[in-house]
Amino acid sequence: ILKTLNSWFWWENIWMPINCTWADFVDRDGLVFPKPHQLYATIPYAFILLIIRFFSERYVAIPLAKALGIKNVRRVKPQANPVLESYFRECSKHPSQSEIQGLAKKCNCTVRLVEKWFRRRRNLEIPTVLRKFQEAFWRFSFYLTSSIAGFIVLYDKPWFYDIWQTWVGYPFQTVLTSQYWYYMAEISFYWSLLFTLGIDNKRKASASRPVLCFDLPFLFSPPQDFMAHVVHHLAAIGLMSGSWCGNYVRLGTLVMFVHDTADFWLEAAKMFNYAHWEKTCNMLFIIFSIAFFITRIILFPFWILRATLYQPTYYSTTPVIAYFLFNGQLLILQGLHLYWGYLIFKILRRFIFLK
Repeated sequence: ILKTLNSWFWWENIWMPINCTWADFVDRDGLVFPKPHQLYATIPYAFILLIIRFFSERYVAIPLAKALGIKNVRRVKPQANPVLESYFRECSKHPSQSEIQGLAKKCNCTVRLVEKWFRRRRNLEIPTVLRKFQEAFWRFSFYLTSSIAGFIVLYDKPWFYDIWQTWVGYPFQTVLTSQYWYYMAEISFYWSLLFTLGIDNKRKASASRPVLCFDLPFLFSPPQDFMAHVVHHLAAIGLMSGSWCGNYVRLGTLVMFVHDTADFWLEAAKMFNYAHWEKTCNMLFIIFSIAFFITRIILFPFWILRATLYQPTYYSTTPVIAYFLFNGQLLILQGLHLYWGYLIFKILRRFIFLK
């Protein structure tokens, strides 16, 4: 069964133009093509990113937070009580008064002590401002680095200025070393987010990133929030991996660059918000809003989508199945851009007119 499913998944008509086979993508004559097995390397790369994250959060983010005036608040742990801990985890974090009285009798203690225990236990679930700052610093560092790296990878490429060049010679387009590492870093980053999902802060919805391909916020509350992030990170990994396997590398790098360039501004705004630098935070959010509208509302539909929907018809009269799969998801992505753009516009309008 697995062998049959594997043959169906790698059927040439899904991935490449007619009369092309996987045998055509063997490296030759100086041409290097993307290979699906190279994606296995993203798993160990993800663990390397986790090590980098640990050291950057501990030895860079914490001193920076202290310099900005953020203090490490130490919360008091409640006294060990297996009965109350079991009830907290399995039944309710906010027991009613009658339930508290029943727990007090069961534990042979006063109602006030049970209330105090639950209050302290709930406080342990709330991430500290310092912890939020550390995570925002890591995301800011990665998005800024990936934006700079993306510009270095793309600035001297003809398809960065002439979008038609993304299809010239397709599918026999060689993959450059810089493109390889750009892809590996992005996919590895989402693997690392998936690995730490259980210990990262449960963030509320914001307007940062789109749902299908990149690290967006979700309009869910735990435990739905956890499962939504799992689905999102897997979808992001799947879409980037699919574009690698189908050799849509030129367009894939453009999509990643367009989405990364706005996000480090938002993470920077969060960092200064945690430090209560209100004016700096507001200014960074305005810059983020401008970058968001330019990249997501203008460049993405009129530049990227034009290249994926319209231009392939000039190079092939028989679109492959991947054409419809990827474009369908990119169109949904643009719908989400418009939705989050509307939310950002409402925030800016309140900020400008209502102070």
